[in-house]
Amino acid sequence: MDNNDIRYEVDNYIGTITLARPGKLNTVTRAMGERLSELCQEINRDKGVRVVVLTGEGEKSFSAGSDIEVLDDYGSPWDLRNRDDYCMAIRSIRKPVIAMVNGYAIGGGLELALQADIRMASSNARFGAAEIKLGWIGGSGSTQLLPRMVGAGKAAEMVLTGRLLSAEEALRCGLVEQVVEPDELKKLVYETASAIAAYSPIAVENAKLALRAAMNMPLDAGLQYENSLFSFCFTTEDAQEGKAAFKEKRAPQFKGQ
Repeated sequence: MDNNDIRYEVDNYIGTITLARPGKLNTVTRAMGERLSELCQEINRDKGVRVVVLTGEGEKSFSAGSDIEVLDDYGSPWDLRNRDDYCMAIRSIRKPVIAMVNGYAIGGGLELALQADIRMASSNARFGAAEIKLGWIGGSGSTQLLPRMVGAGKAAEMVLTGRLLSAEEALRCGLVEQVVEPDELKKLVYETASAIAAYSPIAVENAKLALRAAMNMPLDAGLQYENSLFSFCFTTEDAQEGKAAFKEKRAPQFKGQ
């Protein structure tokens, strides 16, 4: 892997992962998948990162998924099944992840965006589960996450036809949260990331846990889990700081303790 195929930077508690193969539509190789798996675990351990932005270099493509030209590098179908899955690597990040989608998010690129907690897109973004056109289906979330986000019918249409959705259609069906012009996207994403990074990282990570539980648990179990996380937050120094700041009419200074 070229060391520049994945760029990672941290600034003001915001980690930015950039897929940097614009000439290849920011497709992902096996080596890049292995690096992402390592990087995401580093992010989980790093207290200096509270929010992650995931994007692709340039305006043409967020990511077109796996690089088909080197797909055989994974070996047998069994080896492919047991690969370092770059989408699951993003899913393993405990901090909030914002997908900044510019251009194509196709196949594994769509699944990368699906693993994020928030998706913000430029008006030139296009979304598609295109694997069906090549003789297979997505293996990292398209048939499982899409129905939960856009409904069973829209998910079936996307997966079974491979049709690309425009940014506006993706917004209407709930696949993305906001759509802006390309020159406004970065400002919107980093303003959102900065707002989240200013909050207690313990509260934020517990909020992410509770939100993910809502997609997996029955309602009564989810409510109990939420209440337990809520109670745990009150054992932290950050909660005490929040209460003190409210009483003193000042901005809280959260330390993640």
